[in-house]
Amino acid sequence: MSTQQETFDIIAKQAKIDIATIKPESTLKDLGIASLDAIEVIFDLEEHFGVNLPNEDTNFETDTVGHLVDAIDRQLALKSEPQNPTDS
Repeated sequence: MSTQQETFDIIAKQAKIDIATIKPESTLKDLGIASLDAIEVIFDLEEHFGVNLPNEDTNFETDTVGHLVDAIDRQLALKSEPQNPTDS
């Protein structure tokens, strides 16, 4: 399953909306998701994917669902990169 499909599933379940109404260009606000519910959606996405979304990637009013998917993909890519040990 793709990141987009998993994200759509989580948003639909959390917001109790039909998954068919979710489009990459939709904002959480467009989907009728209030800001407190949007925070829960973000927490669910972070927990599901095992990532932390920076605040700049989570503007509920203007960011689209596609933007969220891109932000998750970026975090997953960073997470999968080998970590360079830092000198202490």
